[in-house]
Amino acid sequence: MRSLAAAAFVVGMASPATAHAFSHVVRPGETLAAIAQRVYGNAKMETVLAGANFLDVQGGSAPVPGMRLEIPAPGFHRVSSNETWITLALEWLGDGKRADVLARINHGVAWIPPVDGQEIQIPYVLTVIAADGDRMDQLAHRYIGDANRAWELEAYNGRKASSTGAVPLKRGEVVLVPILDLTLTEEGKRESHSGLEQGRSAEGRALDAQRHADAEIPLLLADLRAGRYVEVVARGNRILGSGELTKVQLGSVHRALLDAYVALDAPAAAAGACAAFRINEPTIKWDPAFVSPKVRNACPPPSPPPPPPSGSASAAPSASAPAARGAGARDR
Repeated sequence: MRSLAAAAFVVGMASPATAHAFSHVVRPGETLAAIAQRVYGNAKMETVLAGANFLDVQGGSAPVPGMRLEIPAPGFHRVSSNETWITLALEWLGDGKRADVLARINHGVAWIPPVDGQEIQIPYVLTVIAADGDRMDQLAHRYIGDANRAWELEAYNGRKASSTGAVPLKRGEVVLVPILDLTLTEEGKRESHSGLEQGRSAEGRALDAQRHADAEIPLLLADLRAGRYVEVVARGNRILGSGELTKVQLGSVHRALLDAYVALDAPAAAAGACAAFRINEPTIKWDPAFVSPKVRNACPPPSPPPPPPSGSASAAPSASAPAARGAGARDR
């Protein structure tokens, strides 16, 4: 029962509308390393797949056949007149101060604007929810393959740079990780184009999914109240897999899944449901009168970021930074 619960929470997790990624349904015998080798040409990129799908939370969960994964991919944009790296970084990466990152991935420099009509690459940005003991150098090693590049993550997230990146992060802290060397193989491109074309032909499907969720969520909550936790896991993931839902609907489903996973003693799945719930309902505070201690312990509120050094305006993260996982580029 616990293995079912631990694996199921990632099925159908929704991406932000601006994320450039495509879906893949896990086949029998497939591993993350095998998928990464096929779509990226590099099995080590399995860490990016794991992070994008919250499979590395609390010790990690293995993908199972039938699970729907988000496959991160770079995006592209055709430059218009008067666009600069600063305006493009503000639009695509959430902060004009990230212009150097966008320029560098396109072999430019931030102070020389791109050429009108130039097609530029937009990096996929992975959202990581820090766990106890996580450090920026560890995240740099895990997701971009070089612990010495921790300073890049600190700069991207508006943090004061440390000498080694070895300062522990606070549990629940959101860290944005731009994946600059993400490229698709020819097979990966074919799979991406197929997935995107299916998405373009799905007009009205989101509305159907949202109406379906409106009908199913009351039944989901009834299962939860009755203690039918396995049914909650099954129904909740069917709702998530039905299509693009609203943030309120996603918050309701992940909140129910959190309670069910806690009851099923599945801490890895509960941590993943908590992370997804916090992304969709970031301002919610637990009321001890209505939320059990086990749920509060499994999903504590994020720790507030440390105050910036006195007189340093650049040390605080930008308020415009995207806070949803996989905030990458729109379709070409």
